[in-house]
Amino acid sequence: MNVDEKQPISEKYPHLNRINCPEDLKAMPEEELPILAEEIRAFLVERVLENGGHLASNLGVVELSLAIHRVFSSPHDHIIFDVGHQAYIHKLVTGRREAFSTLRRGGGMSGFPKRSESEHDCFGTGHSSTSLSAALGFAEADRISGSDAFTVCVLGDGAYTGGMIHEAINNCRRRLRLIIILNENEMSISKNIGRFARTLSRLRSSKGYFKTKNATSSILSKIPLIGKPMVSGLRRLKMALKSALYGSNYFEDLGLYYLGPVNGNDEDAVETLLREAKASRQCCVIHLKTQKGRGYAPAEATPDRFHGVPPKGTIVPSGTSFSEEMGATLTAMANKNERICAIPAAMAGGTGLVKFGNAYPSRFFDVGIAEEHAVTFAAGLAANGQRPVVAIYSTFLQRAYDNIIHDVALQNLPVVFCIDRAGLNASDGATHHGIFDVAFLSQIPNLAIYTPITRAALRVAMEAALRASTPTAIRYPSGYEDPAIVEAFYGQTDPTDVRARSNYLHGSGSSPEDIDALIITHGRIAKEALIAADRLAERMRVGILLLEQLKPYDAIANEIAPMIPQKACHVIFLEEEIYAGGMGMMLSDALSTHSVMKNKTVKVMALCDGFGIQEKHEPIRHSFGLDADALVEVLTEEKN
Repeated sequence: MNVDEKQPISEKYPHLNRINCPEDLKAMPEEELPILAEEIRAFLVERVLENGGHLASNLGVVELSLAIHRVFSSPHDHIIFDVGHQAYIHKLVTGRREAFSTLRRGGGMSGFPKRSESEHDCFGTGHSSTSLSAALGFAEADRISGSDAFTVCVLGDGAYTGGMIHEAINNCRRRLRLIIILNENEMSISKNIGRFARTLSRLRSSKGYFKTKNATSSILSKIPLIGKPMVSGLRRLKMALKSALYGSNYFEDLGLYYLGPVNGNDEDAVETLLREAKASRQCCVIHLKTQKGRGYAPAEATPDRFHGVPPKGTIVPSGTSFSEEMGATLTAMANKNERICAIPAAMAGGTGLVKFGNAYPSRFFDVGIAEEHAVTFAAGLAANGQRPVVAIYSTFLQRAYDNIIHDVALQNLPVVFCIDRAGLNASDGATHHGIFDVAFLSQIPNLAIYTPITRAALRVAMEAALRASTPTAIRYPSGYEDPAIVEAFYGQTDPTDVRARSNYLHGSGSSPEDIDALIITHGRIAKEALIAADRLAERMRVGILLLEQLKPYDAIANEIAPMIPQKACHVIFLEEEIYAGGMGMMLSDALSTHSVMKNKTVKVMALCDGFGIQEKHEPIRHSFGLDADALVEVLTEEKN
């Protein structure tokens, strides 16, 4: 749809402007739905390209989302999206159209379903493969309470690579009011059953088919004595005939009512199947096939590129990102060491491992959205002589905590964890912050933690990790190295000549006794320390100690103790991770046995007992008192 960007929203999207709640959508004539779908796609393209967000996935589920809200009644009926990155149309239909100007901004509308945001968001999501377990819980709760509500679970075919989906489906009982919508948009999980199956699929998605089927069953079941046995016998005969002709499928073998596959971008066909599933009053699987990026040519051509879109005006720095550096370094190392293997969890592109996969396919294992399996699989490889590297985002590594302890660390196996997207994540919010890994990894024996903040330090950390005989974690932020940090801590040093454990003291000639206050930090938040030190330069001399390895804490404490002034001064531990069990708590405790700390005023600045949920639209570190402003305030108060 072509729209004039200068027009007000009400004029550009007249049909969408009439939808303020699901009841408005139900009242819209069927012939106007294609126009509404076109307007929604134009609206999404405009808003997401402006604010950033998930585009291709939402463009693919427009008709599916409209059909759900026309057949079911939210919030009485429960609608749960797997991951939730495809819930934008759901948000539009449920009265949040105007809030799209604040999408993915601090204090604004979340990019995922969020219980505190709307009564229509019955369950918060952000990670994959959790939806069916939650939906099953809703359906069973309704059964227990005697509610007539339905639960609709929308999940993509990629979610089926996660074990939780199979664990949940194993517990789905036939007589639950649970509708499972399988949205297939990339990989095929169904058997290729040829022209006969395609014809049957078209037949089974027609309104006439279900009307005739239901009428026949109703008439036969009323015949005295033999009616119900006849209906049951015909059903068994139909299933046997279908199985003989083209085989059964996974869902029917589990005893679930299966409908599809049909074109998920055909609203009428989807609505027909949904109404049949609702009328059946039983646990049902509806198999749809949709097109990612539908209606926007660039997203149709390259849906991966438009999966996540940055806000308009975002300047992408030139050079190599941390993810790309990790992938390139590992690929080069694998050329010299045939035992090196790489294991991403459905994030080969995001973690920089595509080139490794192309170069060494026999040693590359993308296990899908199965983080627990990835870690234990790596443990098996390591136990049998290989050198596996598991590349997972910080927020997703949480899902494999037990496997790291039980299968890797307890056996002291040399598995390397490359932890991407470490630290706060302003756009995706609380579900995607990388703020817990330092704390939970710090508790695990036999495991070292590196925190490189330059590409050179990342390369050195990887070399050290792959020489080690124990498990190692290397955590680094998204994006690119900060030139200010590189200049401040590396200066004119040859960027390839860095130690495996790089702890750099910056400020006032880098002599500890020249310093009035010391900030000990790690990661990208070091930039805030540099800014604060510059602001306070005329009032005090602030030193900054940048750590590029955290654990083992006792060893790090021994190394940095000589870098701490002997005189009385203020020592601040600064990090953008959770306080409990984090760097500040652990390292300050390790340093407490050193005499140099006896006359110090110690403060840990970190995220305290929270999930990093922003209440206002402002720089994310400022929201939690972890920026240069907060540092200046703390140090000024101490000086006074």
